[in-house]
Amino acid sequence: MAWMAWTLPTAAFFGIIACLLITFTVLAIKFPETPRTGVLRIETTRGDRLFITLLGSAFINLAWLGLVGANQPYALGVCLVYAFAVFRWV
Repeated sequence: MAWMAWTLPTAAFFGIIACLLITFTVLAIKFPETPRTGVLRIETTRGDRLFITLLGSAFINLAWLGLVGANQPYALGVCLVYAFAVFRWV
């Protein structure tokens, strides 16, 4: 794995994604969920909302890098607000 720069932020990113996937798998097994319809008018489950959140957060971070620069902690705050909105209303 010498070809990849395993820095602390890179390892934390992949570790958090792995923990999220494990957590959502355990939740799906322990507390089965019926899909619900939100503001997008499509049926979504927890996993669907997690995917929408991760995809949207990637675009928020890319837009932040292009428009604002490398001050990413503020983009994280925007992503957390976005994640709350997706899990609440989508």
